[in-house]
Amino acid sequence: MVTDKVLITIIGATLILFIYWFFLSKKEKEIKILNNEVDIIVNGGYSPEVISIPLGKTTKINFIRKDSTECLSEVVLGDFKIKRELPLNQKVMIEITPKKKGEFEYSCGMGMYHGKIMVK
Repeated sequence: MVTDKVLITIIGATLILFIYWFFLSKKEKEIKILNNEVDIIVNGGYSPEVISIPLGKTTKINFIRKDSTECLSEVVLGDFKIKRELPLNQKVMIEITPKKKGEFEYSCGMGMYHGKIMVK
């Protein structure tokens, strides 16, 4: 009887650690933009998901939608007051010139998929 309780406790603790690792320890890979232009592929989310751009310089962000999901048919950059339709398999260029440092999120029209712009 004691062996069963120990075994269940070990399995439970292992599952808790696995769930924490899988869902909560995900590190976002930040892509630094050097040439003031980046392509973001929209396919089940955004790739790259996190980009780093310089303060005060105009950056061209090209969204290329490959996913026919209706939710991803629009991108919203709320902090920059930009909302654009993303036609399937077409490049949509958005130019931004950040005026302050910080993290700025963008998302699909329904807010289900997210990305981040880091201004440094």
